[in-house]
Amino acid sequence: MITLNYRDSRPIYEQIQEGLKRLIVTGAIAAEERLPSVRTLATQLSINPNTIQRAYAELEREGYCYSVPGKGSFVSGSVDTGEKRGKELKDHLFALAAELKFLGVPEEELLELVRRAGAAETDKKEGTL
Repeated sequence: MITLNYRDSRPIYEQIQEGLKRLIVTGAIAAEERLPSVRTLATQLSINPNTIQRAYAELEREGYCYSVPGKGSFVSGSVDTGEKRGKELKDHLFALAAELKFLGVPEEELLELVRRAGAAETDKKEGTL
């Protein structure tokens, strides 16, 4: 489900947040499905429940989930969640491409990297990878 990298420079709550976003956007966690309780996820990941609570709060602020007092947190049925994530990833890709261009990577090589990434994703979906 979610893996943590303690060598990653990002805080743990951001890694959890990104992992849950990925699961939501890919449909691994369906719209209106209940997210694991803070306590359950904290136990599974062996981290402080406050860290999970912060990740859930950020996801709620961004519109990926909502909370129902006494019942837990649920994935938002909002259609624009995937669009938001897509925009975030495109912005990230743009920043990476600009940095690679600055470092002298030719445009053709950048385009080939994007093509290969798209082909790898297609292969993964088709089970050929």
